[in-house]
Amino acid sequence: MSTSAVVLLSGGLDSMVCAGLAREAGYEVIALTVDYGQRHRIELEAAAAIAARLAARHVVLKLDLRAFGGSALTDDIAVPKDGGGEGIPVTYVPARNTVLLALALAHAEVTGSDAIFAGVNAVDYSGYPDCRPEFLDAFERLANLATRRAVEGAPISIEAPIVSMRKAQIVRTGFELGVDFSLTVSCYNADAEGRACGRCDACRFRSQGFVEAGIEDPTRYQPGAPRRSEGTVRG
Repeated sequence: MSTSAVVLLSGGLDSMVCAGLAREAGYEVIALTVDYGQRHRIELEAAAAIAARLAARHVVLKLDLRAFGGSALTDDIAVPKDGGGEGIPVTYVPARNTVLLALALAHAEVTGSDAIFAGVNAVDYSGYPDCRPEFLDAFERLANLATRRAVEGAPISIEAPIVSMRKAQIVRTGFELGVDFSLTVSCYNADAEGRACGRCDACRFRSQGFVEAGIEDPTRYQPGAPRRSEGTVRG
């Protein structure tokens, strides 16, 4: 009987590759998607499609972070375009990964899962503090202090297999796993049909990753959106 892992599945490219890696490692995938009030709600439909493709158990948990706001993803704040601005961008959702990992931890305890997989990345990313390896290491220590199963001798591991990969490496890895990238939605400004804006950080990192990997990009773009190698990517 295979062991299970809770995989945080957002509906984006990184989380689908992460789920594929969890399955490749021999885990039964239990997908957890959090509906936190994100404005780019089309990603929730993408997460459902990905879970179905993986034949994974899928839980969608509602936790409306719009009550707090403070982010362009949960509040009436414009999403930055074309790499403008310095420092951590307003697309950072305060403590989001801490919250999501805590929920995944609770689900892992209930399901008897041995690991939690998170598709966070600290190379081609926007500088979010909760995507760094040191944060993940700290959370794993917390998880194994705070849970009954760990105290009773069955610790939970926090797995972030793409944390140190360039976006091109993530794309290549997904390609080798047979991932259907067309199911994924990464854009912070996707329209109701799931078409990408091509200008937000998520779009720019994603499109450049496909270019550098030399793999066809199946992303559907909004009319007039810049494509692939247009512009530069912060890294």
